[in-house]
Parts: sequence; C-alpha cells; structure tokens
Amino acid sequence: MSGLKDREDGFEKKFAHDAELKFKAEARRNKLLGLWAAEILGKSGVDADAYAKEVVIADFEEAGDEDVFRKVRGDLDAGTSDDTIRETMVSLMGTAIDQIQSE
Repeated sequence: MSGLKDREDGFEKKFAHDAELKFKAEARRNKLLGLWAAEILGKSGVDADAYAKEVVIADFEEAGDEDVFRKVRGDLDAGTSDDTIRETMVSLMGTAIDQIQSE
C-alpha cells in the first residue's frame, strides 16, 4: 500500500510542478508580448515596462488568453492584424518556455 501512496504523492507533486511552470511561462509570455506591443506603440524604458506589466495583469481577468489578446488588440491600431497578435503570442510562448527551462 505504501508504494501506491508514494506514486500518488509523486503524481501530485508533478502536477503542481507542471502547473507552476505553466503559470510562469504564461506570465513570461505576457510580459514579452507587452514589450513587443509597447515597441509598436512607441514606448520604451520605464513606459514599456509599465505597459508590459499592464498586459500581465490583464491575464487575471478571466481564464485563458482572450483577456490578454483583447488588451493588446484594444491598444494597437488597425495596422496590426489579429493574426499577427495571435501568431506573436504563440511564438513568444515558445520563447518563454525556453527561458523558463534554461533558468
């Protein structure tokens, strides 16, 4: 019976670890997305960092990525397509995962 409990504990720890990594990667992706959008908006330095923080905070409005997308979509002009924003989100998630794994 002890072996079964050990396996269960192991699965719970892995689940918690994976959830933490997912949260960190999404937060990192949102920061990178905010910095990307800030550059398009002509922001730099402290202003760019503040905007990136707004994008990260936007993710706490609801589950999923749509709140982040809406934040960035609402701030960028029509010159940046929805597809470009979504493709950038996917690309930056890969970058964020790589950064988290290399830490």
